[in-house]
Amino acid sequence: MSAIEISGLSKDYQIGFWRKHPWRALDGLSLRVEQGEVFGFLGHNGAGKTTTLKILTGLIFPTAGSATILGSPLGQPETFRHLGYLPENPYFYDYLTAQELLDYFAWFFPLTPAERTQRRDTVLEQVGLAGFRNLPLRKFSKGMLQRLGIAQAVLHGPEIVLLDEPMSGLDPMGRREVRDLIVQMKAEGKTVFFSTHILSDAEALCDRIAVLNRGKLVGVGRISDLLKAQAGFEAVVECSSPEVLSRIHSLATKPPLALGGQYRLEIAEQNVRQLLALCERDGLKLVSLNPLRFSLEDYFAELSHTIDTRGPASS
Repeated sequence: MSAIEISGLSKDYQIGFWRKHPWRALDGLSLRVEQGEVFGFLGHNGAGKTTTLKILTGLIFPTAGSATILGSPLGQPETFRHLGYLPENPYFYDYLTAQELLDYFAWFFPLTPAERTQRRDTVLEQVGLAGFRNLPLRKFSKGMLQRLGIAQAVLHGPEIVLLDEPMSGLDPMGRREVRDLIVQMKAEGKTVFFSTHILSDAEALCDRIAVLNRGKLVGVGRISDLLKAQAGFEAVVECSSPEVLSRIHSLATKPPLALGGQYRLEIAEQNVRQLLALCERDGLKLVSLNPLRFSLEDYFAELSHTIDTRGPASS
């Protein structure tokens, strides 16, 4: 049984002032998130990430399609007990202390007074805020507030945690603290489904990712598989023969870059033998040959460029 299964999910908003018309924020999304994995939901601002998370939490309703949480359809009260949620811009009562805020949230769940106290103290310790339990929230940094937000999301011990842009607006230390908490939740067996546009964080944390563009799913899979498909080699050569240079162009996946008498080119693995043959037969000098590792940012940029050249998605 999957943790989250989404089938044909779409969401239209009515926009305009005098004559309203529908705008499709989410377009036929189908996706499966397995139990115990960290799943990254990537896309530009406005791609439909927050809309998806709000549908899963019941804050808004889809125009079409359906979704299940641990096999149960959305909308059932029991389903939401399995979910923890951190919105992108959470607002907390800043006159409360961290302890008072978690006490308040704990009343929403069927916990005894002793269980509420125990869960409150446990999550404060987990997020590193036990020493600040009596500090008013208006004195918290952005990173501390994000950690407190994660604490309220896991307060009731959910199996699935939804995080909307959890690293947004954080400094490097704050991002590291949140990344550590996500790793900790995975170690506890929780399923973490988080949206982000910070690709380095997704690359460091995620088992699998999905990429949204203008409401449509345009890529999904394990990061290792997605980047492996983009793998190749970087070669630096010296060449003075125009004829040999034209052959180099035919081997490269991108136009070679001239660097003061040398040429830097990217070639696919299957073309390495042909490059070495040129070196042996035609006197081409090979300065260096190194494996080329594409990052998630490279994959995302290439995917976005491919989509842009096809023209805008229909709504």
